[in-house]
Amino acid sequence: MLFTVSVLVQLPAHSPLAGPLSYSCTQPLEPGTLVRVPLGRRETLGVVWDVPAPHGDATLRPVASVLEGIAPLNAAWRQLVAFAADYYQRALGEVALAALPPQLRELDAAQWQRKLSRKSRKAEAAVPAEAPMPAPTTEQAQALAQMRSADGPFLLFGSTGSGKTEVYLRAVQDALAADPQAQALVMVPEINLTPQLEDRFVARFAPLFGRAALVSMHSGMTPAQRLAAWLAAHTGSARIVLGTRMAVFASMPGLRLVVVDEEHDPSYKQQEGARYSARDLAVYRGRLEGRHSGQACRVLLGSATPSLESWHHSRPADEGGKYLRLAMPSRVGAGRLPAVRLVDMGLQPRNTQLAPQLLAAIGERIARGEQAMLLLNRRGYAPVLACGSCDWKSACPHCSAYRVFHKIDRSLRCHHCGFAERVPRACPECGDVDLAPVGRGTERLEEHLSQLFDGIQRPGAEGEDRRVRVLRIDADSTRHKGALEEQLAQVHAGAVDVLVGTQMIAKGHDFRRITLVAAVNPDGALFSSDFRAPERLFSLLMQAAGRAGRDAAHGGASEMWVQTAHPQHALFAALRRHDYPAFAAGQLAERLQAAMPPFSFQALVRADARTQQAAHAFLTQASAAAADLPGADQVVLYPAVPTAVQRVANVERAQLLVESASRRALQQFLAAWQAVLHATRRAEGIEGVLRWAIDVDPLMV
Repeated sequence: MLFTVSVLVQLPAHSPLAGPLSYSCTQPLEPGTLVRVPLGRRETLGVVWDVPAPHGDATLRPVASVLEGIAPLNAAWRQLVAFAADYYQRALGEVALAALPPQLRELDAAQWQRKLSRKSRKAEAAVPAEAPMPAPTTEQAQALAQMRSADGPFLLFGSTGSGKTEVYLRAVQDALAADPQAQALVMVPEINLTPQLEDRFVARFAPLFGRAALVSMHSGMTPAQRLAAWLAAHTGSARIVLGTRMAVFASMPGLRLVVVDEEHDPSYKQQEGARYSARDLAVYRGRLEGRHSGQACRVLLGSATPSLESWHHSRPADEGGKYLRLAMPSRVGAGRLPAVRLVDMGLQPRNTQLAPQLLAAIGERIARGEQAMLLLNRRGYAPVLACGSCDWKSACPHCSAYRVFHKIDRSLRCHHCGFAERVPRACPECGDVDLAPVGRGTERLEEHLSQLFDGIQRPGAEGEDRRVRVLRIDADSTRHKGALEEQLAQVHAGAVDVLVGTQMIAKGHDFRRITLVAAVNPDGALFSSDFRAPERLFSLLMQAAGRAGRDAAHGGASEMWVQTAHPQHALFAALRRHDYPAFAAGQLAERLQAAMPPFSFQALVRADARTQQAAHAFLTQASAAAADLPGADQVVLYPAVPTAVQRVANVERAQLLVESASRRALQQFLAAWQAVLHATRRAEGIEGVLRWAIDVDPLMV
């Protein structure tokens, strides 16, 4: 007997075949079953999506094979994928197949069977001895008690150093202790934060459940590692999954708790392919899992500087709040938040890199055997290399951006397309050999500090090298495998006196010896055209300040220095008080007045084309053809404009903003507009459009 089965496969973006494809099969396959099916001239992985229909069509191509030994993906997972595809306006097969590990998509049935039968020769990792749990603080105990008495979702608003990680650990322990089949998902924004969090979870849970019960999921893993971690989660043998945004789609049949650490971080928003927000999907998944299992799946979002959307959702329930806010304003132990000092750079001599009073404060820390951290969110030596005799600057020939000067290897590198060249011996236009760096990056700041502290002795034993040690941590210094871990170990061991870096050093790290943090040049975000720029800046500065004074021995004397030309700005006034609620209230009031998110809902349509005119023509024509679509009367379409960096790798980019006061109306309009966009790209007179994409709830407008 033949059956007709609907199978999701991964198709090219914007393919007219966006839904499941029909195949024949000699057995009724359960929805969620993984199969290999023919597609064109190749064979590919697919997911059975619907209940098979009996009396199949013999003219349909047959299912090639079934991946035996893997339980079907459950209904909650399939509904999560369906929601993500629908909400973020992507093809169902694209989202479903992208959520599976790459190696699983590449193995045929025979290779899969060999992999299953192959016995692992890896020795079981040593399990650390069970360490005593620290007693929870009063605030931690109150937060946990509130979590036990409600279903959530919860927003854990805890200051830096308040012990949010301990709450995560205890919440996971509560969930796993309540049910022997329960699983927990703990998400972090970046791969860099995964190892140190993993160490704490291993120390707490490996003695209880074994080392194999905890796995990681992130893009830095090898395909084999990602497949092994996915299978461990799918079978339930992994009780805890630690991962980045991709882990939100992990198949976890016993999921009872989702933790989203640093929930405000923009890294949770995917910027390519299906542009989903892992934080928002985590909240939706919690509801789904609870509905399907009949047991609560709690979702805990944690941050010292929550996103304004989450903060707004955590207002009191009688005002329309959807989340329960848990507050932990105090630091663990006797440590206090650092005092914030503002340096008015308008009163400093021109081209001053570091104010004298800041340098003096750094020198005092070094003399006491403490550490200082300087934040400059711009890597390289200088953003531009320029000729003093003519108008030549180090522009990228492929992008509408400048190439950054990297002094270490004497190169000019574009941070958008990757194009790199050696620094020319003379100006390519006028021949002048006097090429000068303009502006400063982390390389230049590192060099400047090394020169300033050259010859100054730090405390140390007789015969020890007592020169001041400056270390730079950014994407360039950590590009080799293991480099970040090695450099962080030097900081923790006290082998570094001054740490210089980009935002990657400001998040999540527990530096016990740092007592001074300085933001060197944060003013760029104060007057940005992006309405979210102040929110990101305040968050970054608060997170950076939180690296100082975490050790109670120095907490009372810790400081955060900010060099700014606008010391009277309201953002810095709130920063001096460490007053996130006041900052959030001011920002939300401005957004309410301007009808910006979270008081409205947005989507961007982005177009890449060979010329800017083609991109504009495509977006303008698609906009004009949308007037009669469902929901169009509740939607505002703004004119098409070039993106902030309008040319990347010789591709011109433009975008069009769509806005509505109703999420439902916006979704209805976007769903109907898809066909118009497809037709417009094929229309006469529209040539040179390479691709287009819809970004729902964009973070960069």
